[in-house]
Amino acid sequence: MSSPIIQFEELALSPPLLQTLKDVGYEAPSPIQAACIPHLLAGHDLIGQAQTGTGKTAAFALPLLERLDLTDRQPQVLVLTPTRELAIQVAEAFQSYARHLPGFHVLPIYGGQSMSLQLRHLRRGVHVVVGTPGRIMDHLRRETLTLDGLRSVVLDEADEMLRMGFIEDVDWILERTPPERQIALFSATMPEPIRRVAHRHLREPREVKIQTRTATVATVRQRYCQVGVQHKLDALTRVLEVEDTDAVLIFVRTKIAATELAERLEARGYPSAALHGDMTQALREKTIEQLRGGGLDIVVATDVAARGLDVLRISHVINYDIPSDTEAYIHRIGRTGRAGRGGEAILFVVPREMRMLRVIEKATRQPITPMQPPSQATIAGHRLNRFKQKILDTLAAQELSFFQEVVGQIEQEQDISAGDIAAALAYLMQRDRPLQLPVEADVKPVHPKLADEARDRAEPDDRPSRRRERPREPVDFEVMRYRLDVGHQHGATPQNIVGAIANEAGIESRYIGRIEIHDDYSTVDLPAGMPEEIFQHLKKVRVRQYPLNISRLGPSEPERARKRPVPGRAEAGEKTPRSARTSPVEGEAKTASRRQREIKS
Repeated sequence: MSSPIIQFEELALSPPLLQTLKDVGYEAPSPIQAACIPHLLAGHDLIGQAQTGTGKTAAFALPLLERLDLTDRQPQVLVLTPTRELAIQVAEAFQSYARHLPGFHVLPIYGGQSMSLQLRHLRRGVHVVVGTPGRIMDHLRRETLTLDGLRSVVLDEADEMLRMGFIEDVDWILERTPPERQIALFSATMPEPIRRVAHRHLREPREVKIQTRTATVATVRQRYCQVGVQHKLDALTRVLEVEDTDAVLIFVRTKIAATELAERLEARGYPSAALHGDMTQALREKTIEQLRGGGLDIVVATDVAARGLDVLRISHVINYDIPSDTEAYIHRIGRTGRAGRGGEAILFVVPREMRMLRVIEKATRQPITPMQPPSQATIAGHRLNRFKQKILDTLAAQELSFFQEVVGQIEQEQDISAGDIAAALAYLMQRDRPLQLPVEADVKPVHPKLADEARDRAEPDDRPSRRRERPREPVDFEVMRYRLDVGHQHGATPQNIVGAIANEAGIESRYIGRIEIHDDYSTVDLPAGMPEEIFQHLKKVRVRQYPLNISRLGPSEPERARKRPVPGRAEAGEKTPRSARTSPVEGEAKTASRRQREIKS
C-alpha cells in the first residue's frame, strides 16, 4: 500500500504551478486534490464524487493548466457550470493558479453578460472557457465558439445541472466535442441520468469518491461575524477582549498569514505563537506543550499544522480565514468542545464569501448564528467588570496591611482622601488597557446593501441582475483620485468597481466618488488617507478577472465642489465620451495646448 500524498511537490506539477501554490502559502493538497490530480495529469477520464466545498476546483484546474499549450490560442479546456456565479468563481481560480503562466487567458461565459464582450475575447483567443450550458450552446449555434482544439471538458456540479434542467443541454454540448477529448465529471450525488451521461461520453473513467463528515461536535456553539477584510484584525481583537476564553486556536489559510497574524496580535498586547508546516517538529511540540500547560493562550495555525492537535483547554476556535472546503471547517472546530466540554467556534466572513458559508451550513446540516463585532461600549463594560473583580479578588486573597499604611501616610501628609488616592491608583493600573474608550472607534458593520447583495449572491442564480442604484446625498471629504487598470475593453462597469472596492476595502458606497471608465483604464475618487495595507490589498483585487492594480493620480476636488447633485458612480453602462478619455494630467495638458492655439490665432 502506497503512502498518502501529503505535499504538492509529490504530484508532478511544474515549477510555475508549484511557485503559485508557494506564493499563496498552500501547504498540502486536500483529499480530492491528491486523488484526482494524478489521474487527470495522466489524461484519464474521471468521475469525482464529492460535496461542494471540498477543494475540487484546484483538483481539476491545476492538472488541466499543466497540460495546456500556451502557444495555441484556441479553447483547449471547457468547464460547464450550473450558475453564472460558479462560472466566475472557477474562472477566477484558473486565473489565480496561472499567475506564473505568461500569456494565459480564461473567459467566463454566462447569460446576462454582454455578448459583444464575449465575442471580442473569443476572437482574441482564450485557452480556457468556463460557462453555463445555455450561453455555451448559443455560441456553438452561432459558430462563434469552436471546439476543434478542445483537449478537456469538466462538468462541475453535474447533479446541480440536472436539478436545474440542464442535463440534456450538457449532453448536446458533449456530442459536439472532439472524440479524443478528456472528460472529468464532478457531482455530489450520482443519480441515474448523470450515470447515463457518464456511460455515454466517458471512456474507462477512473472513479474517486471522497467521504466527507457532516457531523460537527454537538457541544460547540457556531457563530459567524460578517466584516470587511480590512476590519478583520480589529474584529478579532474585540472578540478576544470580550469572550470568556481559556485557550484560543485561530485558523488561517497560509503559513505566511499565520506568522503575520501572530506578530500583529503580539503587537496589540495578545501574546501569540504561530503553528505551521515550516516549523521543526521540536518547535511545534514546544508550542503545543505551552498551549497545553497554560504558558500560552493563543495559537495561530494552518490546517496542516493543526492535524491531530488535542488540547482540552481550547475553549475557542476562530476561523480568521474561511476554510477552502467543508472538511477543513469540521476538522478545525473539532479542536474545541472535546471530552464532552462546551466549545465556541467563530467564523469571520467577508461579503464575497457568503456562498461558502451557506455551503458549510448545508454540509454540516447545522445553522451558523450571525453575530456583530463587539462595540466599544461592550468592551469598556467587560474591562470595568474585570477590573472590579480583580480588586475584589485581591482584597480577599492578599495581605494588604503594609499598603493600607502607605495610603494612610499619603492621607495625613497630603490631606487627600482615601477615595482620591484609590482613584489615582486605579488610573495608573488601567493605563495600558483603558476602561474608557472612544465610541467613534467602533468597527463599522458591513453596509446593509452590500450584505443583502452578498446574501443574494450566495443563492445560485443564472439570471441577470436588475438591481437599481439609489441616489445618495453629497458629502464633503478630502478626495484622492486613483487609476485602475481595467476599462471598457475588460468589461468593467461602475457596479463592478464599486462592488470590488466596497467589499474588499470596506469603504461605504457613499464615500466612493466619481468613476470614469475609459478604454483600457478607469479612474475613481476615494477619500484621501487610505491605509497602505488596504492600498496594497486593492492592487490585487480583480474585476472581470483583471487585477485593479490601483495607483494614485493625485488630489481631486471634493464632491460638493463639482456641483454634482448626486456624487458617486457613473450610470450603469454609460461610456465616457472619447474626448474625455484622458487622465487628469493629460486633460490639463490638452486644455493648455488649446488655449495657446486660440491666443496665436
